[in-house]
Amino acid sequence: MKFFITPATVLLVSTCVSASELIEETVTVGQHDTRVIELVDAVSVSPDPAELMKKAPGANIARNGPLTGIPQVRGLFGPRIAVALDDTFLAPAGPNWMDPPISYAATAQLESLTVYRGISPVSIAQESLGGLVVAKTRRIDFAATNVWQTAGLFAGTAQSVNSGYQLDASVQAANDSNRFRAAILLQSGEDASFASGTIDPTEYEREKYDIGYGFRWADHSVQIDFGHLDTGFSGTPALPMDIDYVTGNTLDVLYKYEPSESLSLKVSAFGSDLNHGMTNYHLRPAPPVAGRYRRNVAVTDNLGFRIDVEVPKNQSRWRFGIDGFEAVHTSDIDNPNNDAFFVTNFNNAKRRVLGAYVEQEIPISRTSQVEWGARVNKVKTDSGTVNGTPAMMMPPASALRDQFNDANRSKSDVLVDVFGKVNREISEDLKLYLGVAQKERAPSYQERYLWLPLEATAGLADGQLYTGSVTLTPETAQQMELGFDYGSPGFSIQPRFFIHNISDYIQGVASEVDSNAVRFVTAMNAMNNLNRQLPLVFTNVDARLYGFDTDWRWQLAENWEIGGVLSYVRGKRRDTRDNLYRIAPINATLWVSMRAASVLWTFETEVYGPQRKVSTVNRESKSAGYAVANLGAEWGISQDLTLTLGVENLFDKKYSPHLGGYNRARNPDIGVMERLPAQGTNVFIRATYKM
Repeated sequence: MKFFITPATVLLVSTCVSASELIEETVTVGQHDTRVIELVDAVSVSPDPAELMKKAPGANIARNGPLTGIPQVRGLFGPRIAVALDDTFLAPAGPNWMDPPISYAATAQLESLTVYRGISPVSIAQESLGGLVVAKTRRIDFAATNVWQTAGLFAGTAQSVNSGYQLDASVQAANDSNRFRAAILLQSGEDASFASGTIDPTEYEREKYDIGYGFRWADHSVQIDFGHLDTGFSGTPALPMDIDYVTGNTLDVLYKYEPSESLSLKVSAFGSDLNHGMTNYHLRPAPPVAGRYRRNVAVTDNLGFRIDVEVPKNQSRWRFGIDGFEAVHTSDIDNPNNDAFFVTNFNNAKRRVLGAYVEQEIPISRTSQVEWGARVNKVKTDSGTVNGTPAMMMPPASALRDQFNDANRSKSDVLVDVFGKVNREISEDLKLYLGVAQKERAPSYQERYLWLPLEATAGLADGQLYTGSVTLTPETAQQMELGFDYGSPGFSIQPRFFIHNISDYIQGVASEVDSNAVRFVTAMNAMNNLNRQLPLVFTNVDARLYGFDTDWRWQLAENWEIGGVLSYVRGKRRDTRDNLYRIAPINATLWVSMRAASVLWTFETEVYGPQRKVSTVNRESKSAGYAVANLGAEWGISQDLTLTLGVENLFDKKYSPHLGGYNRARNPDIGVMERLPAQGTNVFIRATYKM
């Protein structure tokens, strides 16, 4: 099955609804292609905001460590998912994504997390082939008068599974011209337990500090925000190393001009400098011989800008913009026991994107609305020359180095995104939805510039060695989704059916049997008495993902409500009979809530089916299904003070999520390359005070 989407297709979708004569009164048709997770409603004590993804239909999380959750939307994850932190973006420092972009949005300081489960608008992110997540920080608005208004939030959490705690404090003040914001977050936890022992290493520690100032005059405003992140020793058992440190500073300057409802102009500039150290010996048991000790130091500098204009015209709304983003990555590997050993993993690997977009929302009748958009991005990548001790001692490695250094590493790709959506109101309770899109993504720097067989793969966590390919071409996804929104006073449901055909999907495939990469790994196995699998090379293949997802709510009585989320995605190669790697199995969440006096009780069950459709190329293991029960109670002690109690994994179920990765650390309770288990029973308490 093939389908092709072009600008003409989008135009067809934009006009396929009855274009009856417009009248002055129009109806804005509700859309459920996004899911907004309000943090005040989310009973989660995870230190990682990615955990909230599981509350959205179609979304999940690939977990590599307590702070290293990578969002997955409809089977796509990693650099295919755009993550916006308010009005900014960043590329993580870790070549193995120990610090994925969403990890810089600390849960305790968020107001909401918006997950675009369907076709995302081109106005928010440059590359969003697999979806979009927007993390919004708590921020007070300017006041209407010169009288100062204040707001604050103080929260503390403690949990049993890892003796973890979290402290969060934010204070804000504003009048009609000024606003201030300051926040601090402290997180710490020990190795987590499960029914049969301890998941080692899963300890973590992190501090985050934020300060902001805004000034408004007439129709203009300027907002300046500065943030500092300091992550200490934190385990990532699904990866070959653990976090020694992640430190980073972020700066965002935003100017707004809003003279009336007829015009909105936003200009922003943002940047970050991120530093990351990781080792294979300080948290997990050290290697048996000194020669296998490894330390990796990575540095990433990000710089970006956005200019966005929104203009209502007649009864439609136009959005225009240009944006740019550049990330420069350096990563060096050494051995603290041997000063002569080094590997230049990535040397000034640059990725620069310059884009422009246009979007329009058009009410074509009282009951129908069309939205369309187009974006063009130019992506330029480059890398410096590389070297390493293996390349000075082993002919296969020196051949790989010379081949990389002699190649034309400067590449330029032009990407075109286009989408169209139609919402049609059939009745007051029922609305139909149809969307089509073409989305494109250029290769990441890991996929293009990984010259020596290593595991620096943006968090794939499959235990395989990879090399990149300078000649990779961009991925092109043809997307279609349809569904409906039904909402009556007592019941609502919003199902979506989707299909993504992705040409030139970037996937690891087996290297040629006589390649230098294979000879290098074979020689390393012989020298070190190892049995590593032969390497994979990032290659363009063809893929297809399809499935459905929905969420629903049913008001049983005045104080009783049930609801849930159901998600299914099937991912497979189109050029072979293999399946795509690390695809979440069919899963559902069912919750029941009951309010009694000032206490809201919630019982939740998470059910995951087995995953038998696994990737042969990635040597992926099948996984069993499971069900887990959670219980929570929220007590509104007063208007300002709330106490939350809960138990996660109520019956101490031993299970291993399919997206949990494989254990890479020697652990007496978990075998090496055994799928990592989830946490055991976790009793937690959280107190929140709002000013």
